[in-house]
Amino acid sequence: MSIPLQPNGPRMKDYSCANKCTWCDGCGDFGIWTAVKRSLVESGIPPHGVLLCYDVGCHGNASDKLLGYRFHGLHGRVLPFAAGAKLANPTLPIMTFGGDGASFSEGIGHLVHAVRSNYPIVFVLHNNANYGLTLGQASSLTWQNQKMNSSPNGIPEHTLPSMDFLFSLEPTFVARTFSGDIPQMTEVLKAALKHRGFAFVDILQACPTWNHFATHDYFLEHCYDANKEGHDSSDFKKARQIAVDTSKRISTGILYQREDLPDFYERLVPRQGRKTTPVEEVEITDVSEYMKMFI
Repeated sequence: MSIPLQPNGPRMKDYSCANKCTWCDGCGDFGIWTAVKRSLVESGIPPHGVLLCYDVGCHGNASDKLLGYRFHGLHGRVLPFAAGAKLANPTLPIMTFGGDGASFSEGIGHLVHAVRSNYPIVFVLHNNANYGLTLGQASSLTWQNQKMNSSPNGIPEHTLPSMDFLFSLEPTFVARTFSGDIPQMTEVLKAALKHRGFAFVDILQACPTWNHFATHDYFLEHCYDANKEGHDSSDFKKARQIAVDTSKRISTGILYQREDLPDFYERLVPRQGRKTTPVEEVEITDVSEYMKMFI
């Protein structure tokens, strides 16, 4: 991966923006926003050397709260854009952000094919188990028997088992962390940036305004670092087991990773052997002759 570096390396202040954050006090977005900047700085990536793609949601309000090339997409549709941008310029690191509502409801089909295709991008799931931006409606990841604005008696549907579902797609990188642990988030995101293919990072996020069951204190009490307890991240079966079982404790860290599979771009036969990227091959072409047939 070719990353344009600054002479003395990027600094946190290089990502600073004059726009004020507007999240609720105690929102997990503050921690994630900080960890993203730290991970980029510690990876030696300056603002002009990365593309940050945001979906719609509370997390998407970060799109103008830091510097860098940023894109704010449509609800549930950010992954196809990010994939296309990566295909156009495969040397550019790309981080993509989406909420649990957009990613596991409207945009679940895009998530499926992003994992299946092994696009070489980082995807950060802001998982606060509700639609926070539109005042706390339940999402497909809202827990059972929890009162939400649009479902005061709890959701009638079955909560989607997100991690089991994701592992069924045979991913190449799965990590989970918690919005209150900035050091761990930073290390996980740095590893995701280095991954060969699609890196899925599930960040369990506190939503102090609408989510009163998965709180900051709850995560502090239940999350543990699986890597520090000797978890082998190359063991698919074990990784899936500890990712799915959250009955007593919630495993965090890099749960699963394999680097032996080529990413989507590497499998494109017409691109093999090319020394240039598609964006470098764009040129002005005179199509006036072709237009005459329509006159």
